[in-house]
Amino acid sequence: MKNNKNDKASSMEDILQVAEESIKQIIESGIPEEVIIEQIQRFKKGFPHTRIIRPCTPNDGIVIIQKKDRARLINKYTQAAATGRVTKFVPASGAATRMFKSLLSVYSRSESKSFEISKDDEDYRAVLVFINSLHKFAFYDKLKNLMRNDRLDLDELCEKIDYQTILNYTLTSKGLNYANLPKGLIPFHSYSDHVRTPFAEHIAESVEYTQTKDGKVSLHFTVSPQHREDIERHVSSELEHYPSIDFDISYSEQRKQTNTIAVDLSDKGFRTQEGHILFRPAGHGALIINLNDQQKDLIFLKNIDNVAPDRLKSETFENKKVLGGFLIELQDQIFKYVRILKEELPNLETLTSISNFAISNLGMIMPDNYKNLTIKEKADWLLLKLNRPIRVCGMVKNLGESGGGPFWVKGADGLPAQQIVEKSQVDLNDTDQVSCLTSATHFNPVDIICGVRDYENKPFDLLKSIDTNTGFISVKSKEGEELKAMELPGLWNGSMADWITIFIEVPLSTFSPVKTVNDLLKEEHQP
Repeated sequence: MKNNKNDKASSMEDILQVAEESIKQIIESGIPEEVIIEQIQRFKKGFPHTRIIRPCTPNDGIVIIQKKDRARLINKYTQAAATGRVTKFVPASGAATRMFKSLLSVYSRSESKSFEISKDDEDYRAVLVFINSLHKFAFYDKLKNLMRNDRLDLDELCEKIDYQTILNYTLTSKGLNYANLPKGLIPFHSYSDHVRTPFAEHIAESVEYTQTKDGKVSLHFTVSPQHREDIERHVSSELEHYPSIDFDISYSEQRKQTNTIAVDLSDKGFRTQEGHILFRPAGHGALIINLNDQQKDLIFLKNIDNVAPDRLKSETFENKKVLGGFLIELQDQIFKYVRILKEELPNLETLTSISNFAISNLGMIMPDNYKNLTIKEKADWLLLKLNRPIRVCGMVKNLGESGGGPFWVKGADGLPAQQIVEKSQVDLNDTDQVSCLTSATHFNPVDIICGVRDYENKPFDLLKSIDTNTGFISVKSKEGEELKAMELPGLWNGSMADWITIFIEVPLSTFSPVKTVNDLLKEEHQP
């Protein structure tokens, strides 16, 4: 009986210790307790699907810029950039793990004695392409020299298809360690006397379309804390190539308090083998806080891996300026109308002009009862719709890339609105919705310019424009155990749900993504 009492006391002490450690972890996470409770409830009830009405197409949600208008828009943008209004925001914290997914799969499986090579294995085929084309990659010479230091001949190993040794030196700390680096630090492009990483290419781009008349260039990278020092060192070395430019390079990290709790398949808090509560980064939607902190009023948003070598950049520069000029012209007119609506109650003729502008230029749909509203009610409705952040988004023709696209959706107010929608937001069990999704003619390359200040040049609070119902839940694994993970509304999806949104067709040449390492073998990434 005495031993039984001791066992109970010991068990109670263990429970109290676990509870105490859990409370400490929650406090250290920086996430308010009520938010964690909301997240767990969200795991239980899920997110509602986004209801898409139809794809946005040319002249039905997608604007086609006429050739005669381009010079005017470029000039409009160039004048604004010269005054220091522009910065570039690049989410650059993503690891290169996905880029080397096929290589990692084969490498990890090859360590097992029971592993057998099959030519039908898609990952192995990707490895063969990688090895047979290794000399075409910008990091080939660096890899070759590293292996030579260990008395290994890379070309000889390629001929033997010794993928284990080659992958070991490519992916792990034995060599280049690329599987553990951020994608922005992987050499993408070869030039006659140097190679460039995505960071270097974004710097080169920013010089061309964010530079002020005084030679200042503004650029912001979001980075992961474990790689920040290496990234800052690398960027500093790249800036030495531009001695006449005054760079304003800033960095930020995804806020710890934007992490989300993970749960097991029973929707209970997931615990690691050490008994710790697991908190995970909540996707790029968490970066809306970082974007909200920017000081410039015009912000270009572009992914870290969407870069082209110098020989293909000119069309990118021109289209960036066209998008910027289009946004500035819209802003000028919106600000004029917002001032009118703020200062006095306009007459019916003025209201009609404003509503026609909202319909024709901004793609807004009026409520069914709009005609029956009083002049005051019409003015209030228009002011609410016009006094918002604005984004102009480049859209390319859809060639089958995986990702989001431009759609008309049912907005929070019940009215059709233009939104970027990801596949994960759509009910894939609804055949009509799937048909609508797959009939999209355009794709979102994340080529966006944001206007984040109002008519008085005061910053909008971007956190007020988030649709919290547009996150999603996915099944992941940790330490061999399945778990459910939550991602916040995407940066250019739900986080910008209540922005004025304009889609403009841009040429495919402005879109050069690198999702897998073998994408670097495409013509646009070769010298």
